[in-house]
Amino acid sequence: MKKYFLLIPLILFLVHGFAQSISVSNDIQLKNEAAYYLIGKMRENYLLFRDRTTEFEVQGFNNRLEEGWTKEIELDKRLPKVLHVEGYNDAFYVFYRFRDKSNTVLKAHKYDGGANLRDSTVIRDLGYLFYTPDVKWVRSEDRSKFLFFFFDRQRIFRAIAFDVNDMKFLWDKVIEPADFDYYRDFVQATIDNAGNGYLVVMRDNFKSRRNKHHYEVFQYNWQTDRIVTAVVNMMGRLTFDVFFRYDNLNNCLVGGGLFYDKNPTRAIGTFYLNIPSSDPANRQLHFGLLNDTFVSSLEGEKSVGKGIENAEIKDIILRTDSGILMVAEKTKLLERRSAGASRIYYDARFVIDYYYDELFVISIHPTGQEHWATVLPKKQFSQDDGGIFSSFFLFKTPSKLRFIFNDEVKNENTVSEYVLGGTGAFDRNSVLSTSGLELKLRFQDAVQINGNELLIPSERRNRLKLVRLNY
Repeated sequence: MKKYFLLIPLILFLVHGFAQSISVSNDIQLKNEAAYYLIGKMRENYLLFRDRTTEFEVQGFNNRLEEGWTKEIELDKRLPKVLHVEGYNDAFYVFYRFRDKSNTVLKAHKYDGGANLRDSTVIRDLGYLFYTPDVKWVRSEDRSKFLFFFFDRQRIFRAIAFDVNDMKFLWDKVIEPADFDYYRDFVQATIDNAGNGYLVVMRDNFKSRRNKHHYEVFQYNWQTDRIVTAVVNMMGRLTFDVFFRYDNLNNCLVGGGLFYDKNPTRAIGTFYLNIPSSDPANRQLHFGLLNDTFVSSLEGEKSVGKGIENAEIKDIILRTDSGILMVAEKTKLLERRSAGASRIYYDARFVIDYYYDELFVISIHPTGQEHWATVLPKKQFSQDDGGIFSSFFLFKTPSKLRFIFNDEVKNENTVSEYVLGGTGAFDRNSVLSTSGLELKLRFQDAVQINGNELLIPSERRNRLKLVRLNY
């Protein structure tokens, strides 16, 4: 999906007597950018990286979001492909791949707040590849380590780790699980703050093989150059959805998920998985059924005893005791033939409907016991837009979570938020009305600057605005 972005002079608004203030930039005509990366705030400037495929530049904007300067960025000339741009401490980093003769090379540049090149290094020469690798990335919780990975022939996992603090390559490892297929078996890859890598693979998640359903977790310790595999039998439960996150405080890989029994479209319970890095065999796996009150609140009384459907786990928030908050959303995509489409098959037009509805958060103790469960109602519907204006942004602070979203996906709209505390209690607030402002906010692409500031891109009629929200 292409993304475009630009910051220009703003107008200030105070919102409905709340403590928030809203700043809105003037609009700009979209150009030919392939992608944008909002870096953050450095030297009292907001920095924006613009990727035009063959040309790259960084723009700096002052506290009033007025453009102050523009600087061209030079990357290697042979088919550079930007993978990610990351602001970290007082610098930002550009990660990209390019071709060197017949080889594919991963490289990193380090820039200061004025977009001056301070360091550059080849992360890894991947050698000759007869295909263009689809390189993905994840970062550690403290943002100091990056894991770049891809799959060779959809069955061989290759991962490269990099330390941005020292601009140093850490390791390059190949893992080839037996009878592995990326589309069927891959779940997640991640990296911890020490630079160790983790690959999670799901096996036999079928009703006909339910007693064999299990996870394989490959843990690579780069200092000992050792791979340890943990096999976790799911005890006859089948996975509906799952999400993993590394807990650097308690040194363990934690997973939270939903499971089903007979109907693969309805989840009936939750599970909690904890794998200690020092002793993977001492893993903890606990299951719990969804209670009737929660199911009734989310799906209605007719679903009591049947479970919940169309639920997708969006995030795992770690508790200090190694418990979790499992954040999920009811999502559904329907593809249907347009009423006005031709009866000739090859001339048919299909419409895609996007539904992003209720949020729910379940707090789970390390024992697997449910602490509390909260439903946050919302209803969002759109057509043929990729769902880019739907869903929510999770604004995190030590004391509370804010779920910020469009009430409806339309031009004149109200922006709302749920403020969730540690006990499961929440408040719902109106944040902003877009009436007369010509805004259409993309919260999934928003960026949290600090503990009280959020930047949100708005796209409407091929024009962009930037909206800054301050608490």
